[in-house]
Amino acid sequence: MKINIKIKRKKEKTVPINTEFIKLDSFLKFCGVADTGGIAKILINEGLIKVNGKQCFSRGKKIYKGDYVQHEGFIYKVI
Repeated sequence: MKINIKIKRKKEKTVPINTEFIKLDSFLKFCGVADTGGIAKILINEGLIKVNGKQCFSRGKKIYKGDYVQHEGFIYKVI
C-alpha cells in the first residue's frame, strides 16, 4: 500500500518599504491583501492575520524590515 502525501507550500512575496516601519493596517493595503482600511480592520479583528507567526489583533502594530505577515497561506516578508 502506497500513501501519497501532498505538502502545501506557502507562497512567499517580498514587500519593500522605504520607511522605518509601517502600521499593519496600512501594510495590508500596501501589499494588496485589503482594498480598504475597513477590510484591513475586519481581517485583523477576526484574527486572520499573523505577524511573525503570532496572531495579531492590533491595527496599529508596527511592521519593520525583517518582519513577516501571514494571511491565507501567503507570507509577505518586509524588506
